[in-house]
Amino acid sequence: MGQGGRVNGAETVLEAGAPMFAELPPAGTMRWVPRRKAQVVAAVRGGALSLDDACERYALTVEEFLSWQRAIDRFGLAGLRATHAQDYRAAGGR
Repeated sequence: MGQGGRVNGAETVLEAGAPMFAELPPAGTMRWVPRRKAQVVAAVRGGALSLDDACERYALTVEEFLSWQRAIDRFGLAGLRATHAQDYRAAGGR
């Protein structure tokens, strides 16, 4: 997460002084929209949640989380859209 609570131009909800888990998706979330994925990635990057805790809380594999992180790094929030995942993979490789 960069300065000012932003990840590649997308506002995050992990602002200074906010309760640690108040704005994270609920545990057991099954429907992953780009914003929720970005919130989890920002929480792990910002130290509010460990990678192991995130994977356990959301039933993710490490590989799945890392794919979200790579998608944000390469394509920003739009890279997290599942319907376009193959397009981005083809354009940028794995």
